Amino acid sequence: MAGTGGPTATFSVWDYVVFAGMILGAAGIGLFQAFRSRKENSSAEFLLGGRQMTAVPVAMSLTASFMSGITVIGTPAEAYRYGTAFWLFAFSYAIMSTITAEIFVPLFYRLGITSTYEYLELRFNKVIRVIGTTMYIVQTILYTGMVIYAPALALNQITGLNLWGVLVATGVVCIIYCTLGGLKAVIWTDVFQMVIMLAGFIAVIARGAVLQGGLGKIWDDNYNGGRLNTFSFDTDPMRRHSFWSIVVGGSLMWVSMYAINQSQVQRYISCKTITHAKMSLYVNMVGLWITVSLAMFSGLTMYSIYKDCDPFTNNDVSSADQLLPYLVMDILAEFPGLPGLFVAAAYSGTLSTVSSSINALVAVTVEDFVKPMWPNVSERKLKWINMSMSVFFGALCIAMAAVASLMGSILQAALSIFGMISGPLLGLFLLGMFFRCANSIGSLFGLISGLIITLWVGIGAQVYPPLPIKTNPLPLSVAGCDAGDTNITTTMAAWSTTALPTTESSIVRPALADSWYSLSYLYFCPVALLVTLSTGLIVSAISGGCKQEKINPEMFVRKEDFLCFGCGRRRTENLVQDLVEKVGPKHPYGLDNPQFTDNELKLKDSEKITKF
Repeated sequence: MAGTGGPTATFSVWDYVVFAGMILGAAGIGLFQAFRSRKENSSAEFLLGGRQMTAVPVAMSLTASFMSGITVIGTPAEAYRYGTAFWLFAFSYAIMSTITAEIFVPLFYRLGITSTYEYLELRFNKVIRVIGTTMYIVQTILYTGMVIYAPALALNQITGLNLWGVLVATGVVCIIYCTLGGLKAVIWTDVFQMVIMLAGFIAVIARGAVLQGGLGKIWDDNYNGGRLNTFSFDTDPMRRHSFWSIVVGGSLMWVSMYAINQSQVQRYISCKTITHAKMSLYVNMVGLWITVSLAMFSGLTMYSIYKDCDPFTNNDVSSADQLLPYLVMDILAEFPGLPGLFVAAAYSGTLSTVSSSINALVAVTVEDFVKPMWPNVSERKLKWINMSMSVFFGALCIAMAAVASLMGSILQAALSIFGMISGPLLGLFLLGMFFRCANSIGSLFGLISGLIITLWVGIGAQVYPPLPIKTNPLPLSVAGCDAGDTNITTTMAAWSTTALPTTESSIVRPALADSWYSLSYLYFCPVALLVTLSTGLIVSAISGGCKQEKINPEMFVRKEDFLCFGCGRRRTENLVQDLVEKVGPKHPYGLDNPQFTDNELKLKDSEKITKF
């Protein structure tokens, strides 16, 4: 019975059928796209879908890519433990979508780049491009390993599915449709997986509402339990979640994840027009709102059911990230196939993120390392290289999954990785896009400084996690559990953010542990951004600015890019004229690598003129 000691049910035959059907469906989409594109041998077709995608499937793919198994597992646990403050990310999604669509999309789409980090060479030099690409590869492999491992661990301990068998199966399926179908397979598989994810949340909420007597009863239980604490205007930067940390810090963090992250940029620049590219981000914003709302309400449903018998304190689960799988087996086991649907939902999120990551890793590796080393490689060989790299990165991400076992909360750990690495990269891109005085030397110093600062605070926070007084977990009860399970009636200390088996008294905490290392993880990105920008501008000024560097004006954001959807006839005519002038033989601008940048820009601009 729900809330009184724990489920004893296991997966039924129908659960395995539903789960296997989802896996086979994802692989089938990859094979279908491979069959459809069998006559297309170009690298652009494999990596960018021929730049002919439309807004809605790209938007659903954008949503699914970062609404991973971590979201399915971690966000409901967040609502259960800390309340509804996470709902404020709806503001962050809106800010992120607007900034990305109106500032970054016009620039990247105008340049026609395949790898986001091509821009760094066009604006600065090859060294900065290689460093940026390497940082992205490290970040993505770490994050993807976490995405694979964490849901697998939680579901293994609840359902009995073999952990490493599921890990390998996840990687193999992703490798199949990434290798055979390229970006089109990834996008259309993401659409399929997004539907499965939403269905899993709806099943949990609907069954919970029936058990508890309606959605109103669930809402009342959470109100009485102090969970409806959305708006907290505490300005303390060490407070884990507040209005300011989420809206300010969270917005910048999500901008770094969408505006410059290869796996996201690769999707919206695959759209056939800039209008479709921008619209994909705004439709994605709505998708994020729906997904996070369903995930949060699943967590509120879980609290309503377990408000008198917390499974974690009652030792029914060993980590917070196992709570939702536990709930599913508790309340849905009597309906054959529904637990399988939830497992399919969690793994749909995992598959979508892993496949997106593999495809993006292949793109940056080929564009930033392979092509510059072998500029004359044929399209046929390039496609085989793309496929081989898909297999390599898929295997590497599976191998890196073990690193995730060292992390605590998977949701916070995943977002922390982006803050630590994407924050300095976002500062680097902003230096290039907005500051004409920023030069290569200053930008390199800024990037390194920002990275050092965020690694310092991020690693320190893992070694010395913030105390519960800073993370503010809400009280939970075990008063309604079966007699003899425990004598404890409420708990807060059990919800500390560390996964290490230590207590506050067993470690000597340095002075920085309760100040610098307790900084909210959502401020990692703003701190990195400010350090990168300020250091970059100061060093650029000291080293002479851009007097020694000739910079193509196309590298900067234009005033007409802002809030312009690129669909007016006059705007189109002006853009065509600009491109015609650029392709002309007297293009005066030189860069650090003119052999690469000048020719490639001309080729891509010629292709755009042909489209117009």
